[in-house]
Amino acid sequence: MSRVSKPHEIVERALELSTADGCVVIADEESSANLRWAGNALTTNGVTRGRTLTVIATVDGAQGTASGVVSRSAVTADDLEPLVRAAEAAARGAGPAEDAQPLVGGVPVSPDFTDAPAETGSDVFAEFAPALGDAFARARSGGRELYGFANHEMTSTYLGTSTGLRLRHDQPNGTLELNAKSPDRTRSTWAGRSTRDFKDVDPAELDTELARRLRWAERRIELPAGRYETLLPPTAVADLLIYQLWSSTARDAAEGRTVFSRPGGGTRLGEKLSELPLTLRSDPHAPGLESAPFVIAHSSGDSASVFDNGLPLAPTDWIRGGELAHLTTTRHTAGLTGLPVSPAIDNLVLDGGGERSLEEMVASTTGRGLLLTCLWYIREVDPATLLLTGLTRDGVYLVEDGEVVGEVNNFRFNESPVDLLSRATEAGRTEKTLPREWGDWFTRAAMPALRIPDFNMSSVSPGV
Repeated sequence: MSRVSKPHEIVERALELSTADGCVVIADEESSANLRWAGNALTTNGVTRGRTLTVIATVDGAQGTASGVVSRSAVTADDLEPLVRAAEAAARGAGPAEDAQPLVGGVPVSPDFTDAPAETGSDVFAEFAPALGDAFARARSGGRELYGFANHEMTSTYLGTSTGLRLRHDQPNGTLELNAKSPDRTRSTWAGRSTRDFKDVDPAELDTELARRLRWAERRIELPAGRYETLLPPTAVADLLIYQLWSSTARDAAEGRTVFSRPGGGTRLGEKLSELPLTLRSDPHAPGLESAPFVIAHSSGDSASVFDNGLPLAPTDWIRGGELAHLTTTRHTAGLTGLPVSPAIDNLVLDGGGERSLEEMVASTTGRGLLLTCLWYIREVDPATLLLTGLTRDGVYLVEDGEVVGEVNNFRFNESPVDLLSRATEAGRTEKTLPREWGDWFTRAAMPALRIPDFNMSSVSPGV
């Protein structure tokens, strides 16, 4: 093993090697463990570990400051100098960076900066795996088949800068996805959970939920496209609002390119978006959804700047009491737009003041309505209105006078999440949820179910 092998040592040595005017070094130590199953039996499991090092060099010139970013995996001490020199060469070969700002200063030091990285392994499933085996047995006796996977990751990020920052964050991230199918594969439904440690997920509870939905699907009803009162479960709400968050950069809004642009110029900040008392917020310290409390930017883009690495993050309301309160900014775009610095945060919570569960919202439905399981294949159609299209998946159910009476066909939908918030008539109880579409990129979300009186099912989809 190389004499310089610990993450904090790698960071320190890379900073020592730098001859640039400024330098940021990010070491990500990653480990993961997973289980996969099909037909009520485990199929594979595995554990992986890896390291990625990102070096950001900044070079001051007569026309401004340039930046160069180079990332490599499996970096050892012998790889450090070539990596640092490559970042410096990239900076010297680049023009002035539009987002250039002084590197974040001060001398904050995480007390555990020199500690070994946190790791995950197969023991994270010590309680979950036996419970999953019991669920397999129940499913088998109930005439259904379970498919799915469980994945747990731990990333320890070490961030050091030439201005003295030495910060460290450990991020656990667990996901569970479970499909239940009838033996003839004509019926299928899905449930997912997000977790930090697999101690708060119950396979038996999920199997019970899936069994009920498969029973609903025993009766099949064909419905045409149209507008239907629709109950969006928390997972579907998360998928829609995560995309809304990704589309809420202040600069794009100020330049007239998004749904948050005000006709005639400026942004829609302060405008009422919903009659419900909705608050959409991010908080790095939200219980059960904790995320990095400082900016970690491996590259610059519309919503992030490498110059902001280490910038402290504070709780932020994007929508407050139904009004648009903040748009995402870097220090650079905050200066361009005259708005507060509001960097993106890696979690999202919607509160609507509701107390009903999804089941209680179903029971209170009068007349006809639809209950969705989840959404997928979501794509943007029009950024000016944030019109999205996508498909329903793994079960759309017909509700009549408070009872689910059968499964209907799948649909393609066309809707804007901003419009949906303006038309929603009820928000249920906020709960942790796993986005189905964006779960590979964004997992820390808590959402209520929403009742939409006229959700646009634009066409019938033959998919499952």
